[in-house]
Amino acid sequence: MGIIKASKLIYDYIRRDENDNIEEVNRAIDAVDVEIQKGDFVAILGHNGSGKSTFAKHVNGILLPTEGTIWISEMDTQDASHIWNIRKTAGMVFQNPDNQIIGNVVEEDVGFGPENIGVSTEEIWKRVDESLEAVGMTAYRMKSPNKLSGGQKQRVAIAGVMAMKPECIILDEPTAMLDPNGRKEVIKTVRELNQREGITVLLITHYMEEVVNADRVIVMDDGKIVMDGTPREIFSQVERLKSYRLDVPQVTELAYELKKAGVELPEGILTRKELMECLLPLLSEG
Repeated sequence: MGIIKASKLIYDYIRRDENDNIEEVNRAIDAVDVEIQKGDFVAILGHNGSGKSTFAKHVNGILLPTEGTIWISEMDTQDASHIWNIRKTAGMVFQNPDNQIIGNVVEEDVGFGPENIGVSTEEIWKRVDESLEAVGMTAYRMKSPNKLSGGQKQRVAIAGVMAMKPECIILDEPTAMLDPNGRKEVIKTVRELNQREGITVLLITHYMEEVVNADRVIVMDDGKIVMDGTPREIFSQVERLKSYRLDVPQVTELAYELKKAGVELPEGILTRKELMECLLPLLSEG
């Protein structure tokens, strides 16, 4: 079994009146079957309301299934005796870093998580050192988080999760509030952690450029998984993605339009370098 496995997972948001009678039921996840292997970098795409963030909250046990089952390292999230270990296994980084940074000094904030789960003082400081180094924030350890940029705050939030030694990190639109430079530094940090530490990464995003280097891309629509494959397999299907109200990376869009205009290019070009390597021979022929 993979580190994350969902079977026939269903989740309904239920609205009740003041007498606790059901007024409205909205199905956010609709019979999802998926398995994610340990050490993979998996991106989940989908427009607003597709169910991707609701799925992320199931991985950490924040939400529990209405029907079906989700296992994290073979632990059923609906078994209350497992919830503590599930949250140690799967750490969550939210959209707004201010919502999970609580320390007055960076190093205190990073140490809060392991202290909370009963790690010894000596081990806490070792983990703080390692986590800050891993996200490139050692030089800021004595700074107030309030003095940091958005991208730096998000890296501190990731370090705080890292210090708890999770096997998996779930990032729920972690760059939505950042500028392009902040987005790049956070995604680069996460990818390095995945490759260097072997941490499983589940990245929920609507920025297409962020998923180009993922191992796998899952597309959700209306609570269902509608596409699942490598970035190249997914981004080769431009029109299908657009039917789900999603864009593709700009360079992929450019290559697609050139191909439509008659330029001989392969499907699913993902980077500028790749596009230039394909175009230069054609230009030299001309």
